[in-house]
Amino acid sequence: MRFLEGDKVARFEQSVLPHLGAAHNLARWLTRNQHDAEDIVQEAFVKFWRRNHKINNRALLYATVRSIALDFIRRDKRRARREATVFSEADPTIEPQFEWEDETKSALAAAVSCLPHDQREVLVLKIWNELTFNEIADALGISQNTAASRYRYAVANLKKSLQPQ
Repeated sequence: MRFLEGDKVARFEQSVLPHLGAAHNLARWLTRNQHDAEDIVQEAFVKFWRRNHKINNRALLYATVRSIALDFIRRDKRRARREATVFSEADPTIEPQFEWEDETKSALAAAVSCLPHDQREVLVLKIWNELTFNEIADALGISQNTAASRYRYAVANLKKSLQPQ
């Protein structure tokens, strides 16, 4: 295995570090697992590096992270089904309970989790990863207008669900 020389390491760090956090947030949101997200992001950056892609192509980077994460989720679901047949008599699992700092954040998190998957995905890419609608469209393989309309629907649904009764 070849190791990177000094200037290559510096170039790699300069190009990767600005995108690392956002890519990790996307992978963690998709997998809902910190460790799986780390593996997915590492695999995505290695794939980019090996193929000499420019890391600043955010749409392609996020599409790669998303693709690897979805593959991982599918593999994980198949494995879980196999394990479920083996451990069918095991105790049921308990969902973790998260404590939120205040009611507003808790209500927002609940409202976001109730959005349809396609709206939630665009919302996360737009707000937390700060992608443009064009970049979101490229990452998800949809039109720019579809990305924008999913975002509008998501915001409208959030407003509706967070309105005081």
